[in-house]
Amino acid sequence: MMSNLSVIFLSGLNETRIHRPTLFVLSLLCYCLILLVNVSLVVIVVLDKSLHEPMYILLCAFCINGLYGTTGFYPKFLWDLLSPVHIISYSGCLIQAQVMYSFACSDLSILSVMAYDRYLAICRPLEYHSLMSKQNVVLLAWFSWFTPFCIMGLNVVLTSRLRLCSPHMSRLFCVNWSIVRLACPLEDTTANNIVANLIIIIYVCHGLFIVWSYMYLVKTCINSLENRAKFMQTCVPHLVSLITFLVTILFDLMNMRLASKNLDQIFQDFIAIEFLVIPPIMNPLIYGFKLTKIQRKFNKLLTFRWK
Repeated sequence: MMSNLSVIFLSGLNETRIHRPTLFVLSLLCYCLILLVNVSLVVIVVLDKSLHEPMYILLCAFCINGLYGTTGFYPKFLWDLLSPVHIISYSGCLIQAQVMYSFACSDLSILSVMAYDRYLAICRPLEYHSLMSKQNVVLLAWFSWFTPFCIMGLNVVLTSRLRLCSPHMSRLFCVNWSIVRLACPLEDTTANNIVANLIIIIYVCHGLFIVWSYMYLVKTCINSLENRAKFMQTCVPHLVSLITFLVTILFDLMNMRLASKNLDQIFQDFIAIEFLVIPPIMNPLIYGFKLTKIQRKFNKLLTFRWK
């Protein structure tokens, strides 16, 4: 690492001194809820062999990725809420940036595979089982996490070579673009900008593929009662997850790149953590309520606990 700084000061919490005890309790409850719903869904899918189908394996991967991303944020954030000084080591900052970015891109990759799975199931049912075998689905889920991890790793490595002139970051947590903005004026950030723009193009293409898939599915299902029922049962949760994810991520990206310094810091903080609060809680609940098999298993689990 080329940077001459050993620590980064996170100033995102500077305007919340009075409300920190309340924020700590709410954040702890939120993290516990995320752990509960995601771990429950993963355990249900892993233990029940009848759920070892492509859609549920991908859902399991989705929840594991949610746990990975939120674990990169909440423990440090909770510690900061109890601490008078909010600092993170430079190496820790780079690791957190890697986790945040790879988590977000993996979510989009998994949603792309889910869209492809639904397209095959509804539009090409005769080829579905050969193309979406258990082994193929596990490989797709693995690549949906590993590929973004490697791509983001390259981005973070490029950032680590920059010399930073300021240790102060006006955020609650570290992200790559915010670290790049701390670079000294004479530092060459051309490679960072090129790689960042390529990554944006790659994942915009993911988003366009998902949109095309669902438009094609709607066109296919509209004239068939059976396909329409399939779409409502299995595709609607994916669409809700996608819209929730895209809205929260776009707000944060716009905030990082375009936001005025005059915007209230608390409002900026809220925008920044939306994708770490809403999707990890909403997704398991949406699938739990919408997918019949998952709903039955949840009901059985709750009934067993209350007996």
